[in-house]
Amino acid sequence: MSIIVKPVITEKMTAQGEKLNRYGFVVEKTANKVEIKSAVEKLYGVTVESVNTQNYVGKVKTRNTTRGIAVGRVNKHKKAVVTLKAGESIDFYASI
Repeated sequence: MSIIVKPVITEKMTAQGEKLNRYGFVVEKTANKVEIKSAVEKLYGVTVESVNTQNYVGKVKTRNTTRGIAVGRVNKHKKAVVTLKAGESIDFYASI
């Protein structure tokens, strides 16, 4: 089972990658910072300086439909923001 689920590719994370050398990943909920650091270094061949993690709680969403009110829930997930050593970068679009 892989620790890294997918990279976070948004405008905000792309700007942080260019300016601050920080990249975001959605990771497994049970992964810790040491496991995330080793997984990123192994997968992308870079040196990681620090790892910050955030746990997101799933929100309850409601909407009105013709059949009444539909209630659903957004999945909870864990996100890791990884800071790389100066001069290194990750290119997510290289394999496309």
